[in-house]
Amino acid sequence: MRLALAQIDVTVGDVDGNTAKIRDYLGRAAEARAQVVIFPELAINGYPPEDLLLKTHFLEAGRRALDRVARDVQGMVALVGFAEHAEDVYNSLAVLADGQVQAVYRKMFLPNYGVFDEQRYFQVGDAPAVIGVGGTTIGLTVCEDIWEPGPPASDEALAGAEVIVNISASPYHHGKGAQRERMLVQRARDSLAYVAFCNLVGGQDELLFDGYSLVVDQDGELVARGAQFREELIVCDIDPSTADAARLRDARHRPAARVRRPAVTDLGRLDAPPRHEATAVGGPRAKPLEVDEEVYEALCLGLRDYVDKNGFERVLLGLSGGIDSALTACVAADALGSDRVACAVMPSPHSSPATQSDARTLADNLAIDRFEMRLEPLMAAYDEVLSGPFKGTEAGVAEENIQARIRGNLLMALSNKFGWLVLTTGNKSEYSVGYTTLYGDMAGGFGVLKDVPKTLVYRLSHYRNGLGRHPVIPPAIVERAPSAELRPDQRDTDSLPPYDLLDAILEAYVEEDQGRDQLIRRGMPEDVVDRVIRLVDAAEYKRRQAPPGIKITPKAFGRDRRLPITNRFREGPSDQA
Repeated sequence: MRLALAQIDVTVGDVDGNTAKIRDYLGRAAEARAQVVIFPELAINGYPPEDLLLKTHFLEAGRRALDRVARDVQGMVALVGFAEHAEDVYNSLAVLADGQVQAVYRKMFLPNYGVFDEQRYFQVGDAPAVIGVGGTTIGLTVCEDIWEPGPPASDEALAGAEVIVNISASPYHHGKGAQRERMLVQRARDSLAYVAFCNLVGGQDELLFDGYSLVVDQDGELVARGAQFREELIVCDIDPSTADAARLRDARHRPAARVRRPAVTDLGRLDAPPRHEATAVGGPRAKPLEVDEEVYEALCLGLRDYVDKNGFERVLLGLSGGIDSALTACVAADALGSDRVACAVMPSPHSSPATQSDARTLADNLAIDRFEMRLEPLMAAYDEVLSGPFKGTEAGVAEENIQARIRGNLLMALSNKFGWLVLTTGNKSEYSVGYTTLYGDMAGGFGVLKDVPKTLVYRLSHYRNGLGRHPVIPPAIVERAPSAELRPDQRDTDSLPPYDLLDAILEAYVEEDQGRDQLIRRGMPEDVVDRVIRLVDAAEYKRRQAPPGIKITPKAFGRDRRLPITNRFREGPSDQA
């Protein structure tokens, strides 16, 4: 049997555009003489549609589009994800053949953790289901259905499915592809069946989908693997008879099949599409990216899709001569092209000549447009206006933050004038502990590094500098001690622990939800742990006002980690609990 996995990038709500892309890939699959072509979860509507699913006209538009797609399906079987409006709303897989919708399978497991909120919108499907294509039985699943060990996939295998298809919109975080591959290998071995997994690719607000579609055989051996972060039609040939042969040799499922007699819906038998010329099993096997390359490519795709899908022609950022803005500029230029990126160099009296020189060198290296705007006149105006209210007080954080807010105001003025998207440059470590300025460096429309810890910022910068013959980021930017440069001789370590220690605490506290005592038992200094926890908890109100940014860790702020702003729970020593 020849399968085609259409790993496509769709846009939420763009029903016509998504439909056109699906029809294009149907044509490609037909040219490749595929017998079964598989599309991702909710390919018609985009994922996740969120409250669009509460609009009947949105659901009706999706169904009309599905019927249009069905008319194009001749000489093959297509499996397409869509939002089905029946007596309720279902996350469904449509079986298309002979010009019409032949059957529908409804997702049985609706995730409601992390970034998922499917139980808010969908009703649960009631039964596993199989279809016949020629002499092959194919089990149908949607995304979370296969993450759960057992039914529906196991019941479909017990009912005779030699191939388990899974259409998916599985969000990315670093390392997710390898984790998912291990899970799918285990499901294939447990079910003694081929598993064909087709995943969405592309960015949707904070979420990113990495593709990495897979086909593995009944022994868990890789048959085909799609590329990461790009659209692709993965055509591969499988031999379902080997699953039957494996079940004869391995009879461990016979007792379960005899005792359980699972209730599996047979959605019908379809004629075998025309034969192809393949005589061997196999397909393309893209090599997974190394960790730093993977994250860098993820950031590029996430930014590109956010900019393009929301109709921005150019982006703008403040270039300070620090490592965060340097990496943001590199990602922007690589993702969009230098001609779509502009920067502003905005020195204050506390900005060193070296950082400003490095900022200009980086802009020249990237060939991006540059604005020069000095802050002294505006700072003087603020000092004059505030001289009365501030009379008799010592200069401090308020005066420092005025500089950041002037910069934010200038960037937003340029954005307002030219219609460009402002990119914020703060990283996850800073957002975690509130080392950011509301309406200052947080002012903007999209945070490229919002979910990137500071230590990873350094690694990605080294990675980017290693791509060419000469480093694009001036070495001094990478080597210089980080500083906000809002007062003389300022260093980040004046306010924060060293970033390697800070990031270790943040990973445990924010991403793993470990408590104070657990962190201390891991050998982290008690006083630093208490301080970091206090800073993280106090900064929730700031993070709630941050722009969206690309999720690349297992638990990002916003969609993932949701804590109340008004919250009196504070961790302290156990004897004070």
